[in-house]
Amino acid sequence: MPEFKIQHITKYTYDNFVRDSANKIILYPINDLFQEVLKHDLTVTGHPQVDTYIDYYGNQTGSFTYIEPHRSMIINSQLSVITHPRALPIDDMFAAEQWNELYNMRNVMPYIDFLKQEYFEGLSELRPIVQAERKIEDTPYHTALNFSKYVYKNFEYIKGVTTVETTLDEIWKLRAGVCQDFAHLLMVMLRYVGIPARYVSGYICPNKDGMRGEGATHAWAEAYLPGYGWLGIDPTNNCIANENHVRLAVGRNFSDCSPVKGVYKGSAGHTLEVSVSVGYEDGLVHEEKDIFTTSSHAPKPAQSMPRNSYAKYMEMIQQQQQQQ
Repeated sequence: MPEFKIQHITKYTYDNFVRDSANKIILYPINDLFQEVLKHDLTVTGHPQVDTYIDYYGNQTGSFTYIEPHRSMIINSQLSVITHPRALPIDDMFAAEQWNELYNMRNVMPYIDFLKQEYFEGLSELRPIVQAERKIEDTPYHTALNFSKYVYKNFEYIKGVTTVETTLDEIWKLRAGVCQDFAHLLMVMLRYVGIPARYVSGYICPNKDGMRGEGATHAWAEAYLPGYGWLGIDPTNNCIANENHVRLAVGRNFSDCSPVKGVYKGSAGHTLEVSVSVGYEDGLVHEEKDIFTTSSHAPKPAQSMPRNSYAKYMEMIQQQQQQQ
């Protein structure tokens, strides 16, 4: 039963005074049998009232408006959580019986939402790969593991080449990305064969295991398995998401689980800094920081990202090819 202390700081710095910053935050960790929240403190600059509610997908969500003129705003989330391991699927049902059960669930709520594919032109190219990776005798469980292995082996983990606005087609062409990109690709494959799949946001907190995305915000997928329920699968590390993964929210995609998003009034551009530190049982602290800058002369979403670095990467590749 590992215990983790996590601090997640979101800081906005504006070029000039802005006001009426209205935000929605999903920074409240899930509290259930496998994740015990010992303490959670959330503070916001100016101390606005934060109203909370449970959204459609069962996530605790907060909303607030920082009305006064300001040139910076900090959202500081600090939590202590104990995670409990979850038993893996026994997988003793016949494969055909499990696939038939999934087929009968295709029009049942809430699984409809997690079976609907997002727009993806590359699906025609992915289709034969999915068919090759799915063996006739495999159960949904083993099929999901095979898909995770494919994403892990065939897509390179590179920070900065994608943003939250990068499309599935861009990720598919680049064959690279980060955890949220890997999760989205895995969900496409799972949904294609009729396995409900949902996006999970949170943190990965390994104890010196050197896993991708450790000590930072992280994302993975959950697949619904007959006779078991939702199983977390982390294609970024090609592993089952278990006691080293701390869950914040679930949804159809990143947009449903975005930790912070909103709008403000003012013509100033802003810089967004996100830092996450994880304290381990042995006292070790791992910290990651990302900085994003945007300029603006009109109201902008509070969580704005830089120019798509995928485009920059492709321009570089094309220039190299022309020089050869």
